[in-house]
Amino acid sequence: MRAFAYSRADSVDHAAHRITHDAAFVAGGTTLLDLIKLDVLKPKNVVDINALPLKRVERLDDGRLRIGALVTNTDLAHHPEVKRHYPLLSQALLAGASTQLRNMATTAGNVMQRTRCPYYRDAAAACNRREPGSGCDARGGLNRLNAVLGGSDACVAVHPSDMCVAMAAIGATLTLSSADGEREVAFGDFHRLPGDTPHIEHDLADGELITAITLEPPLAPAGSYYLKLRDRASYEFALASAAAQLSLDGEMIGEARVALGGVGTKPWRCPDAEAALVGQPAQIATFERAAEIALRDATPLEHNAFKIPLARQSIVRALREATRLARDEGKQEGQV
Repeated sequence: MRAFAYSRADSVDHAAHRITHDAAFVAGGTTLLDLIKLDVLKPKNVVDINALPLKRVERLDDGRLRIGALVTNTDLAHHPEVKRHYPLLSQALLAGASTQLRNMATTAGNVMQRTRCPYYRDAAAACNRREPGSGCDARGGLNRLNAVLGGSDACVAVHPSDMCVAMAAIGATLTLSSADGEREVAFGDFHRLPGDTPHIEHDLADGELITAITLEPPLAPAGSYYLKLRDRASYEFALASAAAQLSLDGEMIGEARVALGGVGTKPWRCPDAEAALVGQPAQIATFERAAEIALRDATPLEHNAFKIPLARQSIVRALREATRLARDEGKQEGQV
């Protein structure tokens, strides 16, 4: 592992002044330290931000939920506000990693999580995301785990986060802070498609850090469900996952939100599939049409064509379970 300078920041402004193009923030360190050891990331300076006051979860007057950047995945998954009003997020968090990692990993760190593409993590392989212009060994290599949505000739790496799939479905805003102040970015606009510049993964400028993520008001009454399909039952990244939320008006779908994981180069919201659900009967045929729409632009590689029917299945199953839960909640509130 290469040597680097280490310092601690005691305020957001202090942290913003410490960060440069050759520096990195560390909180839980569950991704950063691994990649430094692999010689994939080579920061000259590492700034510890654990002392910053960014560990609160608070309900805002407009019904949204503001989550501090340093709230751990464990604390967020078990927070009463999240379990009650955003069960989709709690389910996704608990489906990811292991208990030990969730105890360390932070909300902002999860948003910034790097791909698990083996070619990105192998310093000897060609990877445009790690080394622009070097090529993409994944396209002609073992690409079973790579993306079928959002890829390009330059990169087909999958975004690995479960939490981000749920946040994409819920809808959220990121607060980015720098020495010049704050700005807000819609969650769906933060992660970038690879295109010709896969090394530019997100809309975070030099000198900025994520200080909060604010979730949109919850659907109510609604059902939500996160389904993760993987090679083994625990501590494994998704082959395909689906986050589904919907509200019912009788037997018709009032609102719907759907996002996919394990198949896209970013957390993959499915607005066309959502539009196909609204105003339609909550039944399997409706869910299957929406799933077809969600995957209609999927482009398989040599080894990952199976992900397309798998992702369709995950959408149908997640919508089916979300509908069941929406009916149960509606009965409890006397609205169905």
